[in-house]
Amino acid sequence: MQVASLVIEILLFGLGLYLYLYALGKVRAKDPAVQKKMDDFRSQNKGWMRYGGLALMAIMLVNIVLHVGDMMG
Repeated sequence: MQVASLVIEILLFGLGLYLYLYALGKVRAKDPAVQKKMDDFRSQNKGWMRYGGLALMAIMLVNIVLHVGDMMG
């Protein structure tokens, strides 16, 4: 059970990282029409997505460190 919850925490950390990179514009689409929609959405919502991604990564990093420490000791 502890391994499953650790995997979920790592996945949520990855989601926060993806959200942050998306907000910065590092995530690109191959289709120009989809990329235009992504750019429009990003221009309207980049502030909260950037802070949300950072907050999710910070919280999950603390959880991962505490979880691994609990598993080790």
